[in-house]
Amino acid sequence: MEPVSGDRWRGLLERTWRPAALLVACLVIWHLVTVTGLVEAYLVPSPAKTFDLLVDKWSYLWGHTWVTTYETILGFVVAGVLGVLVAVAMVYSRTIESTAYPILLFAQVIPKIAIAPLFVVWLGFGFEPKVVVAVLMAFFPVVISTVTGLKSVDTEMLELAATMGGGPVKTFVKIRFPAALPHLFAGLKVAVTLAVTGAVVGEFVGSNEGLGYVILQANGNMDTPMLFAGLIVISVVGILLFLLLDLAEQLLLPWHASRRGAAVTTLLAKGGT
Repeated sequence: MEPVSGDRWRGLLERTWRPAALLVACLVIWHLVTVTGLVEAYLVPSPAKTFDLLVDKWSYLWGHTWVTTYETILGFVVAGVLGVLVAVAMVYSRTIESTAYPILLFAQVIPKIAIAPLFVVWLGFGFEPKVVVAVLMAFFPVVISTVTGLKSVDTEMLELAATMGGGPVKTFVKIRFPAALPHLFAGLKVAVTLAVTGAVVGEFVGSNEGLGYVILQANGNMDTPMLFAGLIVISVVGILLFLLLDLAEQLLLPWHASRRGAAVTTLLAKGGT
């Protein structure tokens, strides 16, 4: 019998080699585009020049990265808490659902870049308007996914809980909310990437710090290596936050079908060998 650690490393390799290969292919294409002169260097810098700048200016970028990350996490947490509370209220009250849903939809379709300057006027140039934009970007997917999860609970389970004397609170804690967690995590993973976008959009409109500010300044100065470096760092922040949520989902929901499916696939593969 092979050690468990070997299975884990094999599974990790199976999950990561394709994305890694695609990333390497993109870097190779990027390098070829720059060295062959298909695009002028001032428009698209070479990968080597971009990564050299990342190393040389890391302390500068790190300070701005921390600002954007802080705004993103704060906006995401606020959107997550408010989104779950609003979703619960909508599920348990048809009046609230019929009243709030059109307003939420209307707020979602408004371009956030168009209303972000208003928050700067109202709240100033601090971190508050960036957090507000991040909340607005992340709020909707949390609400929709949570409502879907809470409504997808098997009605027979709810009836069984009622016949056994389970009250609304106990039924929610023991049945509804656990059953809704897979949907909630799906919405949270979408929301955290949107929160990064929201924080950066807020920094575009009015800020003197953050990765959005770095990109805006680099664009104005035609400093494309710094612009590309800022975009890479933003992408890494979003990916890391997404992976943290995915790890939390694996730890909290090992019983879910999507997680069991991976285990079944591994067992079948081992049986086939």
